[in-house]
Formats: sequence, C-alpha cells, structure tokens
Amino acid sequence: MNAEELAFSSITQLGALLRSGTVSPTELTELYLGRLDRIGRSLNAVVTITEDIAHREAALAEAELRSGLDRGPLHGIPYGLKDIISAVGAPTTWGAFPDQRFAEEATVTRRLRDAGAVLLAKVATIEIAGGMGYDNPDASITGPPANPWHTERWTNGSSSGPSAVVAAAVLPFAMGSDTGGSILLPAAFTGTAGMRATYGRVSRAGAMTLCWTLDRLGPMCRCADDCGLVLEAIAGHDPRDPSSLGRPYRYRRAHRRRTDFRFGVISGSCDGAETEVSANFDVSLAALGEIGTLHEVQLPDLPYGEVAELVTSAEAYAAFDAFIASGRTVELTASKARAHRLAGAVIPAVDYIRAQRIRRVIAERFAELASGYDALLAPSLGVVASGVNDDFEYMLPGAFGRPLNYAGVLSGTPTVSVLNGLGRDGLPTGIQFAGGALKENRILDAAVALEERTGTTLLRPDGPHGTAARASTGVGRGNGSAA
Repeated sequence: MNAEELAFSSITQLGALLRSGTVSPTELTELYLGRLDRIGRSLNAVVTITEDIAHREAALAEAELRSGLDRGPLHGIPYGLKDIISAVGAPTTWGAFPDQRFAEEATVTRRLRDAGAVLLAKVATIEIAGGMGYDNPDASITGPPANPWHTERWTNGSSSGPSAVVAAAVLPFAMGSDTGGSILLPAAFTGTAGMRATYGRVSRAGAMTLCWTLDRLGPMCRCADDCGLVLEAIAGHDPRDPSSLGRPYRYRRAHRRRTDFRFGVISGSCDGAETEVSANFDVSLAALGEIGTLHEVQLPDLPYGEVAELVTSAEAYAAFDAFIASGRTVELTASKARAHRLAGAVIPAVDYIRAQRIRRVIAERFAELASGYDALLAPSLGVVASGVNDDFEYMLPGAFGRPLNYAGVLSGTPTVSVLNGLGRDGLPTGIQFAGGALKENRILDAAVALEERTGTTLLRPDGPHGTAARASTGVGRGNGSAA
C-alpha cells in the first residue's frame, strides 16, 4: 500500500494496520502532518497544525499499543477539530480572532484523547461559524475554503475546513458543528460522511455557542461506519453541558444482517434539483429497495426554514450581544456580518415564543412520521458545489432536501449524509438519512448498507488540485451511478 492509498483508508482499515504493526501511530501522524502542511494549507483548510501535541499523543499511543493497552477503534488515529472547539495548547480562533485562546479544553477534545486519538490540527471555519451572516466563501481568516474535488469550487457551510481535510485525506476524520446544516451541507459538497446525532448526545462544553437550542457537534469522516465509531467515543452525559443526555450510546453494526429496512422517501425532494442529483438519488433508491421497502411520504407542511431562521437570529444575538453592541462586527471579513444580526435585537419576545411553540409542533409531527421508518430519505442538496468566489444566497433558502434538513435541525433528531455518486463536472452528490430521536444506529446501518452496495466510498478526488473527480479504483462517474 502506497502513502496515498494509506491516507485514504477508513478508521477501521487504519486501526487494523496499527494493530498488525504494518504502520505505527508516529508514522501515521507524520504522514498526515505532511499532508496538512502540503495540501491542507493550499485548500485554506488549516488554521493551526498542533505538531507538538501530535507528536506527544502519537508517541503515547504507540507505547500503549505495544504494551497491549488498546483504547478502542480510535487509538492512534489522527484527527482535527473545527476551530470553534477548544484545545489546550492551541488557539481557538472561531475563524475570526487569530490570538484567541482558552484555558479549558472542550469535552469532546478530552474524550477523543481518552479514546487514544491524536490531535493534529485546528481546521478552518467560517468566522463565528457563520453566525453573524455571510454570503460568500471568503468569510474567514484563512480565506475561501477550496473543495478538493475541484479547487475552484466551495466546500459549503461553516464546517468548511473539516469537510475539506477529510475529502482530501489530509486527516482521517474531523469534528464539525451544525446549527442549521453545517455538517450535512459540506458533507454533500465534498463527498464525505457527516453525522448530526440526537441533540444532547454530544457535549458542547468548550465549543463556541451560537444557538443554545440548536447547536450540535458531530463527526465528519470518510464513511458512515467511521461516523459511528467516532460518535461512540464522544457521546455521553457531561455535567458541564446541562443539555447533554444521560443515556449512553454504543455503535452496533447490524446492517449486514438486515433485509427488512423500511424507508420513507420524501415526496418532491428532487423537485428543481440538477439532473445528475436526481439520477444519483434514483440509483440509491434502487439499491436500498433491494434490502428493504420504499414508501413515498409527505413531510408535514410547516414553516421549517422560517422557524429555524427566527430561532437562530434571536439566540445568536443573545449569545453575541456585547460583541455586536460594541461595534466589533466591523472587524469581520463578511460585509453582511456588520449589520445582519442587529435585527435580532428587535425581534419581539412573542415572535420567539411563537417560533418555539411551532417548533414543538414540528418535533411532534416529525417524530410521528419518523416512527414508522428506519430512515427518511432525500438528497442532501439539489446542486453540486458552487464557485469558491461566488455569492450563494440563491442556494440557501430553497428546496432540494432543505426541508428534511430543517425538520431534523428543529426536532433535534439524528441525520447522516453520505456520498451517493458524482454529478455535474465530476462533483459529489449526497443523500441524507434522517431518523427518530436516539435512532442513530438505524440510520447508520442504512447508510453503511448503501455505501457497501454501491461502492461510493471508493470514489475520491484525483488530487487536491484536480479539476474533475474520478475514483482511482476504477469506480465510474457521470452517469448517476458509482457502481
């Protein structure tokens, strides 16, 4: 196996190589440190390479594995943190403040260390996770994040760095965050797997707060199976986060035994989508139909986007009221950010309360719909990646799977997006699997089953500077199928 093939390996594959002695944690760390410096920086995806931390944690992992101490699937595996998540010994810039540091690290950082993972980098984010508003990819101190599949295209959303480094195999996995789709949408644009677990599964202590009742942290990985492995390591109650759940989470692989899935296909979810997006979705449905039943379902007609925007506006202003009132928004790169959140100051309390009451109705209706299925299905987005310098307001409010995304956002239920083929210009398309509260394993089972039946995890960019994506393993593209 050459270095490039090694870099694109899954967590499970890397773990097997580590335990067999084929590669050591320090060798793996050096491989990815080199890719971070050479490739990650060129994509504007890296804020800080934590070289000293990486060497220390890799040496410890190597010694432990040699002595017979095995902390689990992530032991010796390098990773990165979206730069709104704190780590002692490194800046946490929020994409805006280069010298900002915190004395206490995030709970997820500690839990990943306890699992034996090796921190290599803080990776890029849109400034303040996009919370002050932005309409162009350049809104970050690291510059516009480039898509590894085509460097003149964008990665999407505030988890732009995590999605880029995973897609380019600069790191095996990275931690992202999601308030309104900032894990799912970058996953779709970059052909990665992004997991937004049930609200409360993962502690947010030590991460930047944008919207208390919507913010979630989650993994971005090369495949859905990896998402399950990372989620198990970071999930669990945390006294530092009162919203965290007391129920433990264990990832269980059951997909290989299942041929009785029930899938709810969201009616009209491809309306207006690009031709290749619709074609890839149809291919995915055909594959899923071989292991379960497909049922067309209607998402309740409710104001998902409007409620999500009002809740986010009010809570983001409350979280950053002193910063906004001080006039410091002029320090931000995005011109829109200088006044966008001021509207939050004049939202009537009655409107916020009404939005939360509608949100409760949304959660109840969605739970009722999701209860009858293992997963609800829709394209993750109806378009492929847009230009790295292009304004993107045209894309944000529309259709193409956004209602299902927003339903999951507002109800706090789990969703995973995975690559399901290549579309226009050889760029990735994604499919989202949404489920009921605490049903992460059901949707992961379905997503893994699709990946295995269609071979989409074999797709990869030609290189971080390639202009069209193609699988080096010979998997096809351009016809709506990855098989």
